[in-house]
Amino acid sequence: MDQNTTVFIPQKEESKRVKEIMDEVVLALKDKGYEPISQIIGYILSGDPTYITSHKEARALICKIERDDLLEEMIKKYLDV
Repeated sequence: MDQNTTVFIPQKEESKRVKEIMDEVVLALKDKGYEPISQIIGYILSGDPTYITSHKEARALICKIERDDLLEEMIKKYLDV
């Protein structure tokens, strides 16, 4: 293995925490009448947490997840890995 290559080892517990937080965020967005996918995309692309409602502490919850961790979980789910 190349000595300059950093290896990333994902943590299963982190995946579970991200899923739980995102489930709560999606429910809060739906409760307020927002389209969750559009709002979450806006948040990921801009980094602006105001795309996420503060209803049910959703904004505070999503800020506990690093955006790169969120993207990683989404890609893993999409690729079914």
